[in-house]
Amino acid sequence: MVDILVTGAGGQLGRELARAEWPGGTGIAALDSRQLDITAAPVVARTVADLRPRVIVNAAAYTAVDQAEDDGERAMAVNGTAVGYLAEAADRAGALLVHVSTDYVFDGTKEGWYVESDPLAPLGVYGRSKAQGEVEALRAERSVVLRTAWVYSAVGRNFVATMLRLAVDRDELGVVDDQVGCPTSAADLAEAIVALVEAADLGRETLPGRLYHVASPEQATWHQLAMATFEASDRGFDGVCRRLLTQEYPTRAARPANSRLSSARLADDLGITLPPWSRSLPAVVAELEAVGV
Repeated sequence: MVDILVTGAGGQLGRELARAEWPGGTGIAALDSRQLDITAAPVVARTVADLRPRVIVNAAAYTAVDQAEDDGERAMAVNGTAVGYLAEAADRAGALLVHVSTDYVFDGTKEGWYVESDPLAPLGVYGRSKAQGEVEALRAERSVVLRTAWVYSAVGRNFVATMLRLAVDRDELGVVDDQVGCPTSAADLAEAIVALVEAADLGRETLPGRLYHVASPEQATWHQLAMATFEASDRGFDGVCRRLLTQEYPTRAARPANSRLSSARLADDLGITLPPWSRSLPAVVAELEAVGV
C-alpha cells in the first residue's frame, strides 16, 4: 500500500512530483509509462488494486501537439480514454484523482485571463483529447482537474531547454511574440499539488469534482520568455533574437494566441498560489546548465 500513486513519472511534472517535499512518512509510487501503461484498463485496475493509494496524480499525457494532428487515436487514448480508466480505478480504491490538463482546451480568443467557467473551444486534436480527459476525470467520485500552461523544467523537452540549446549553435533566432501565456515551472506546479493533497488529507476539503487553474500569475510572450532565459544563463546569448508573428512560424497544429489562466479560484478556495515565473526561471536555467543542456 502507498499513499500517492504518480503516473507519467518520466515526464517533466512526474519527475518533479517524485522529488517533491511531501509530508514526512508519505509513501510515493512514481511510475513511468513502461511501468504503468494507463491506456491498458486491466493493468490500471490491477496496479491501483495492488497499491491501494489514497491519491492518484495523473501526470501522464500525450504532449506532442503537432504530431497529434496525425496521431489522433493515440492522443485520445492517452489523454482521454485512459483518464476514464484511472477514474474508475480511483473510485474502486476510494482514492482522490488529481488530473492535470492544459490551456489548449481554449481557443485563445478571449481578451482577458481565462477562468474555469469559460467555454471550451480547443483548436486541435491535442486540445480536444485533453478536454475529453477533463470530462473523464470529473466523473470520479472525488477528483480535481488542474489546468496549467507553458510548463518548463530542468528535465525533458521544453521551451526553456530548447532556447539554451539553440543559443549555443546559432547566431540568430526567431521567436513568436504574439502569443501570450503563463510560463509555469514544473517544480512550482508539483509543490501546488502537494499542498492540494495535504489539504485533502487534513480533511479541510473533500474535493468532489473540482476544477482549478494553476499557473504562474505572471504573463509573458514566447519571445519575452526566451530573452529572460538568456539573461538568466551564465552563457547568455550574443546573437540576435527576432520577434516573429505566429504566421511567420507556421506549425501543424494551431496554438492559442492567449493562454493566460487566472488561478484566483485556487487561491481563494485553498490558499495555494504559484510564484511569478520570473522568480522561478533562474533556478531551472541553472540546473539545466549544470547538467550540460
